[in-house]
Amino acid sequence: MLDAKLYNSPVRPTWCPGCGDYGILNAVKQALAELEIYPHEVVFVSGIGCGSKLPDYIHANGFTTLHGRALPVAQGIKLANPKLHVIAITGDGDGYGIGGNHFLHALRRNPNITHIVENNMVYGLTKGQTAPTSQRGFVSSTTPDGSIEKAVNPLALAIAGGATFVARGFSGNPKHLAKLIARAIRHEGYALVDVLQPCVIFNRINTYDWYRDRVYLLDDDPSYDPSNYDAAWQKAHEWGDRIPLGVIYEVKGEPSYEAQVPALKDGPIATQELRPMSPEQAESLLAQFR
Repeated sequence: MLDAKLYNSPVRPTWCPGCGDYGILNAVKQALAELEIYPHEVVFVSGIGCGSKLPDYIHANGFTTLHGRALPVAQGIKLANPKLHVIAITGDGDGYGIGGNHFLHALRRNPNITHIVENNMVYGLTKGQTAPTSQRGFVSSTTPDGSIEKAVNPLALAIAGGATFVARGFSGNPKHLAKLIARAIRHEGYALVDVLQPCVIFNRINTYDWYRDRVYLLDDDPSYDPSNYDAAWQKAHEWGDRIPLGVIYEVKGEPSYEAQVPALKDGPIATQELRPMSPEQAESLLAQFR
């Protein structure tokens, strides 16, 4: 096992003291160390938001995209070099709201990437507006009378959309979260890890204490089978007095998107020899567009 300090960045996080993002960052480092993945073997792709600053705070390859666009860029990187471990880091607003369309299509494509969503149920970076996962009745600057919308259920959406790995973690339990992230990285195919994380400034409802009174580990129930679609569907809808943590759903043996792309049969595009066109091939190509 590698030393987690290997991934330490000289850049100091600017997150608020007590932010759940610290627990997620530590869990990510522990997961990489456990799997013995070196910094040059992994790339983090993020959007815009508090948690999307994570690539700056970890010693590894990083790519910061536009708001909501982390998943298509992550898929492009994986197609170019499938040997890389590609991890997309988004917030709930970034991943489920502004990037919701990309989220839906990543589910059905099954690219071999890991998607960690820092779910604080609020738009934290832009001063606390209601997010897609904010619960009905949530009072914010954009919903002063309380939100009248139903919250997005990302786990149910992922299962219905065709995801082959769906899990939920809690930033207040980084050791368990690290094991969960490691399992997600090992999974062949799209792996969603929805992480419940308190925003200590703008969400005074879903606090650390609120979660600790409700969360429980599916690992403690040996009878639970994450390959059972119906059981997973029920667990995905369990919310309120009891909230399950762990692997909710996992399907093994489904081919990843890049494993089915004919252009990759000769290996990663990043390592294939560049063959210049002959004049005849170039003329034939141009003729198609005349």
